[in-house]
Amino acid sequence: MTSVELTRFRVRPEKTEELLAARADMLADFTADRAGFLGARLVQLPDNEWLDIVEWASPEDFAASRDKGGNLPGIARFFAAIDSLVTAEEGTLA
Repeated sequence: MTSVELTRFRVRPEKTEELLAARADMLADFTADRAGFLGARLVQLPDNEWLDIVEWASPEDFAASRDKGGNLPGIARFFAAIDSLVTAEEGTLA
């Protein structure tokens, strides 16, 4: 069953370019290093908030990825551009 990670976060306006520049490398690192990574979409919301929608082959794949954190440079660079976490949820694709 496909697991969906929904992470809403804030980015200071001066860090927006850095976040977007880091995105391609983050996705490449996820593809190379994270079993079960199916893809991701980044949505810009009002008030400097963003929503990252990430699909995983299973809840176990998502949990394993979460345990790795920012273990690779592209992932770490993307995470570093984030100012604060708003919400983080997990669901199942219906």
